[in-house]
Amino acid sequence: MKALNVLFAATALTLTAGLAQADVRPDHIQGLLNSGEITSFEKLNQAALDKHPGATIQDTELDHKLGKLVYEVELTDAKGVQWDVELDAKTGAVLQDKQDT
Repeated sequence: MKALNVLFAATALTLTAGLAQADVRPDHIQGLLNSGEITSFEKLNQAALDKHPGATIQDTELDHKLGKLVYEVELTDAKGVQWDVELDAKTGAVLQDKQDT
C-alpha cells in the first residue's frame, strides 16, 4: 500500500510540474497575438536585445509559467557570452536577465 501511495504522489508531482511550465503550442500563438494576450515577437525580441546591445538571438520560446505567459530569449553578446532573458509576454517587462552558465 505504501508503494502505491508513493507512486501516486510521484505521478501527481510530475503532472503538476508539467502544468507549471509548458511550451505554448504554435497553433495557439496567432490567437494570443490577436487577443492582445501577448505583444508582437518583434517588440519582445527588441526588449531582450536592448538589455544586451550588439547581441544576436540564438533561440526563443513562449511558455506558460505559473499562470503567466513568458517569452524566453537566448542571446549571445559580442564577447561570446550567452544570456537568458525572460520577458512578460504581454507587457514586454524583463522578468529575468541572467548569464547562461
